[in-house]
This record gives sequence, structure tokens and C-alpha cells, in this order.
Amino acid sequence: MSERTRKAVAPGPGRAASPYARLFRISGAKAFCVSGAVARLPISMMSLGIVLALNHLYDNWTIAGTMSAVYVFSLSCVTPFYARMFDRFGQRRVGRTALAVQVASMLAFAFAALVRVPIPLLFALAIVMGLTQFSFGALVRTRWAYALRGVEDGEALLNTAYAMEAAIDEVVFILGPILAAWLATSVHPVSQLFVPTLACGIGGAVFFSLKSTQPPAMVEAVEVEAAAEAPGEGGPADSLSLDRLRRQGGAARPRSVLLYGGVLPLLIVFLVFNMSFTAFDVSITASIKARGLEQFLGLQLAMFALGSCIGAIVFGSRRFRGSHWAHMVMFLCLLAVGYVGFRLAMDNLLLLGAVEVLTGLFVSPLFTTGNLIVKDLVPAESLTEGLSWVTTAGTVGTSIGSSAAGVVLDAAGPHVGMFLPAIFTACAIPLALLGWALARRR
Repeated sequence: MSERTRKAVAPGPGRAASPYARLFRISGAKAFCVSGAVARLPISMMSLGIVLALNHLYDNWTIAGTMSAVYVFSLSCVTPFYARMFDRFGQRRVGRTALAVQVASMLAFAFAALVRVPIPLLFALAIVMGLTQFSFGALVRTRWAYALRGVEDGEALLNTAYAMEAAIDEVVFILGPILAAWLATSVHPVSQLFVPTLACGIGGAVFFSLKSTQPPAMVEAVEVEAAAEAPGEGGPADSLSLDRLRRQGGAARPRSVLLYGGVLPLLIVFLVFNMSFTAFDVSITASIKARGLEQFLGLQLAMFALGSCIGAIVFGSRRFRGSHWAHMVMFLCLLAVGYVGFRLAMDNLLLLGAVEVLTGLFVSPLFTTGNLIVKDLVPAESLTEGLSWVTTAGTVGTSIGSSAAGVVLDAAGPHVGMFLPAIFTACAIPLALLGWALARRR
């Protein structure tokens, strides 16, 4: 971190600058933050877009829901692998190729749906599309951690940065489903598959073109070290050979972040409590559809995300003392209580909306706290992989939650299904306490 950047970030004498204003004084921060936000649009549109498109084209909810689940499961399997590659070889070096493959697969699926190819082929394309997805959120958060190294009060500013990214995620999840539903009903049933593809391509291209804020890769560190030891030998191609990397020792062969103490308990917590979100989505969708009020579904779901966005902004502007694990337990308890309120208010949509906003205040702080715990647990050179595992655990949890909710809805109806979010979150509380106890013992 240069002296010029330190001075730009530091508040002026006699005044306390907003932590958000201090973040955007960092050179290049606005560019990677905005481009990363645009590139994240598919996370909130593609899954729903698949359901809307397939149900309209083939008039089959089972096929639509199953294909969406297959896509989500496929991407959850490979996200940590891509993150490990980004950490090892660099965001720009890996990202340009990965982005091209990702956009091509998304376009192939969208055009295949448009021309109504056979269902088995479309399933295969959905799997391929899922296998090409990587987490832009983890890449952006890694850049924030790198950009704030050496900055005065950097830990507090990182809390603000992660909270802001959580707010951006919520904005994406507010706008994405509404935009997807509008495109599917007002433009074309498949148009909602093309828009996130375009956003991903443009946002991703800009993001990977930003070299100044890119964290150094492990391979780059090995190259520098090797050049210092033998300045006249080899070249860039030689230094990138697999044989050369193997000879450089442990720095080129990082262990998996899953082997660091505390990571697995945290991932289990994220998997369990993330089941609550899709359980709520599916249950409230069934409830509203049964009442013939489908036109209000997008707005109803947006209330929860709106509360989470507000919570992220407030959380990022405050400094909380104590253990991150303690904060996580507290937010889980508050979220569980809020879910009980969902069940009590579900027959009054206005009251339910108000309870959603209040309960949503604790969602983004919960995710932010989890990301901060990961940052404390894993080394800096594996941070992208660690953050991606959190995303993967959450994705797997949401898939399980939607499946469990579907079974309960078929067996007992939406009023019983609405109990599931509170049950799932309550189950995550003792797991978080266990993780906290293990962290304190270490």
C-alpha cells in the first residue's frame, strides 16, 4: 500500500469521514466494486430464469425446478476449484479464459431453450453451464482485503467493505428476480436468460481488465523468488511450468482451506441456516399462489432482501467489539425469532412484509460475520478459496432447503412449510456455538 493511498484513505484532520467514503478513496476501488456487482447479476436471475423459461416452454414445473436444481448443484461443485485457481495463478490470468467459457455456455443454453431443443440436451447444457460458473463475490472481497492491507484501521474498514458487498448482493437479489419476472412476462419467455449473460460478460471483462487492484498470485510470488535466486535463468514460460512449480516447495502447493481449524464447522453452519431462505421462498410462493396473488410475489420476496440491504449498510457503518463467532450466534438467534414471526404473520401480506424487513436486518450482518471469520482462519493467499467455500456451502444449503420444503408442502401445505425456516436456523445455533468453542480452545 503506497503512502499516497494511505493518505487518501485516512480521514482529514478535525473530521471523521464516513467509512464508506474512505473505502472509495482507494485507487481503483470504485471500478472493481461496480464491475463486480454487474457481473454478479446471474446469481439472482439464472436459476429463476430457468424455472420461468422452462415452465412456459414445456408447461412442466417438475422439469423446470429439477433443471434449476441441477444447474445450482453443478456450480456449487466447481466454485471452490475455480477459486483455488484464481488464488494460485491470478485473477486476470485465469479469469479471462474462464469468463469466455462461462459466457459461451450461458449463450448456448439460452439459444437452446429459445429453439426448444429436446429436454435431455437442455439438461446437459444446464450442467455444462453450471460447471463454468465461478464466484465474482469472492473475487471482489479478496480485492478488498488486498487493497486494505497496511491502511490505518484496515480491519474496521474491511468489516465495512464486506458489509457493503453483502448489501450489493441483496440489491442484486432484489432487482434480479423482479427483472427476470418482468422480462419473462413482458418481453419474451427466454429473454431473462440473455440479460444476465450480457451483464456477466461486460462486468466480468471490465473487472479482469483492472490490473492495479489485482492481488498477487502464488505463482507470481514463486516467479519473483526464483528470479531473485537465479536472475539469469529461465523465462516466464519456464517459470510457469508445472515442473518448476513443483520444485518451488510448499508455497506453490497450498493445502486446502478445509484443513484449517474452524473452517468446517463454519461451513456446516452456513449450509444449515441457508436452508431457511429457499424454504421460505418456496413456502411463501405456494401460499401466495394458492390465494391467487402471484402478481405480488416478487414484491413480497423483495421485502426480505430490502431489510437485509438496510442491515448491511448499518452494520458496515458501526464497529462491533467482541468475537465474530459471538456475533454470529446472536444474529442466528434473532433470525430464528424473526422466522417465527413469518409463520404468525403469513396470512396478512402487509404485516408479513413488515416482519420481513425487520428480520432481514440480521441477514447481511450474518453473512458478513461469516466472511470475516474466514478471513481470520485462512492465510491471505487462500482467501478466495475460503470465501468461495462459504458461498458453496450456502448454495448447497439453499438447494437442500428447497427440496425439503417441496416435500413438506406436498405432504402438509404452506402453513406447515413456513415452520421450516425457523427450525433450520435454530439447528444452526448449536453448531455455531460448537464452532465458537473450538475457536476459543485454539
